[in-house]
Amino acid sequence: MNQLKLDLQFFSGEKTEKATPKKRQDSRKKGQVAKSQDVNTAVGFVGVFLLLLFTGSYMKDIVLYIFSHSFEDYMRMELTESNIQVIFLDILYELILLLGPIMIVALLAGVAANYMQFGFLFSTEAIQPKLEKIDPIKGFKRIFSVRAIVEMLKSILKISFVGVITFAILWINREEILILALKSVGASLVTVANITIQMGLIASAALLFLSVLDYLYQKYDFEKNIRMSKQDIKDEYKNIEGDPLIKSKIKQRQREMAMRRMMQEVPQADVVITNPTHYAIALKYDEKKLDAPYVVAKGVDYVAQKIKYIAKENDVVMVENRSLARALYSQAEIGDAIPEEFFKAVAEILAYVYKTKNKI
Repeated sequence: MNQLKLDLQFFSGEKTEKATPKKRQDSRKKGQVAKSQDVNTAVGFVGVFLLLLFTGSYMKDIVLYIFSHSFEDYMRMELTESNIQVIFLDILYELILLLGPIMIVALLAGVAANYMQFGFLFSTEAIQPKLEKIDPIKGFKRIFSVRAIVEMLKSILKISFVGVITFAILWINREEILILALKSVGASLVTVANITIQMGLIASAALLFLSVLDYLYQKYDFEKNIRMSKQDIKDEYKNIEGDPLIKSKIKQRQREMAMRRMMQEVPQADVVITNPTHYAIALKYDEKKLDAPYVVAKGVDYVAQKIKYIAKENDVVMVENRSLARALYSQAEIGDAIPEEFFKAVAEILAYVYKTKNKI
């Protein structure tokens, strides 16, 4: 028997269940999402090389302008404090025009890659300082973990892909490369630029393909890491909905308080309409509160008997009317005015009660 309990505890603690929406939301708040950094890198490379492909002439003009000014103008200028400042600002401006588009495209590509993977997310949890991050034991475990081995294999695979692609592009263009020495400087630069962009675009496409596979692996690994045990799901449900035992006790206490409040109103009633044994409805008419008589208490069986007992102790008139008692019990709630179709019947009963008490 004890062994069976231990087995049940073991299996209830095994993380075999998919994460609940709350667990996913909590993980997301901590910045823990399925994400592949390779997707960011590959999309960034594709964006940058496409930019170079379509803006190559623009980049060439800026580079030539910097070189021509450097050799023709700046080297002839006298080196003074004001001249150095002018040269620095001029070259800085040209570098911004040259590198600015590349940096903007890389930034937009990174944002787009992240958004495609997990949407908009802002979390400071990942950058908060934690002592466990500098724990040498945990660091050693991370270095020699299965994940580290997978990352190493991925890196080898990426290097191999890029190396093979680079060699293939160079081999295909070997004739043009061999005659670079016979070309002018401008023609040589054009050839080198074309080959570089070819290698960059094809290598980026290959990395993008690998990054998709990596994203699928990261998603699988993330789903595996956030799995929950049956006990985790039960504990989460208790935290959200509350312990069922405590909830039942709270509801019981609320029912008891509502019952006490209802019984305190019975002595103030004008009449109690009974079944006579199973139903009891206490009514009161107060024109300052409602335009029609309203229910101050109602009950069946034991509660009905208690209402009748309190009514008898406080000299509240009881009238037997089986059909009216059942109808009022099913159609009128405590504190509500009685439905209009019962006005005549209840008015006759109240007239009888008031006459009995010499109120009219």
